[in-house]
Amino acid sequence: MNIIHITDLDHPGVLPYARLTEAQLRNRLEPDKGIFICESPKVIRVALDAGYQPLSLLTEEKFLDTQAAEIIARCPDMPVYTGSRELLASLTGYELTRGVLCCMRRPQLPTVEELLAPLPPRVALVDSVVNSTNTGAIFRAAAALGIDALLLTPTCCDPLNRRSVRVSMGTVFQLPWTYLPTWPHPAIELLHKLGYKTAALALTPDAVPIDHPQLNAEERLIIVMGTEGDGLDRSTIDACDYKVVIPMKHGVDSLNVAAAAAVAFWQLRKRS
Repeated sequence: MNIIHITDLDHPGVLPYARLTEAQLRNRLEPDKGIFICESPKVIRVALDAGYQPLSLLTEEKFLDTQAAEIIARCPDMPVYTGSRELLASLTGYELTRGVLCCMRRPQLPTVEELLAPLPPRVALVDSVVNSTNTGAIFRAAAALGIDALLLTPTCCDPLNRRSVRVSMGTVFQLPWTYLPTWPHPAIELLHKLGYKTAALALTPDAVPIDHPQLNAEERLIIVMGTEGDGLDRSTIDACDYKVVIPMKHGVDSLNVAAAAAVAFWQLRKRS
């Protein structure tokens, strides 16, 4: 074991945990050097099972032989930084979740063509969702309710944001995903060329109810959902094959995007 006891937060090994912002961790200028922070033993184990590369661990001393023990055993050469609870609690913005944080290497994302090469039957497309809690919840619902892959537009929240990862309960590591380079054009034409029909969740007069039989009859369908406040742009709605609405009662016009996603994923899942 490579256990390193720290007495202050100026140690260079804990820089990713103590000083770097989410944008600095992501490192847009040099993506191959990007990292992210993963919280809690359960979520860290999911990431390891999915093949993510751990770079270091930060944990309270009392967890070395308990909650962190399995992770340390799986990665015996990984530096493990530890210190007193009082010291680690002073990490700005990083209240330790179950006492364990792991710094991991960001993966190289596939291209859209690579992601969709197996022609998965059900794909979700998230446009301009910027709230990390919603992003994590969408990933968790997608993984649980039969979505095979997930596409994000360039303006979306980073799925490997610390909070997004935690809310997703690690499903962000299990569900294949990537970013679209542009949106909506020419990306939507590429999706159509690959054989997909697109269904926009939108409150438009010509929208069909989400339980319309034609939707489930589609062999390959991409479910498109928009930002938390304004939904999808008109240009995106017009470019999609279907406009779809979840029928509401009691004067409610729409659901939170994560809740709407869960309803849509369940209803439009591919029946065997």
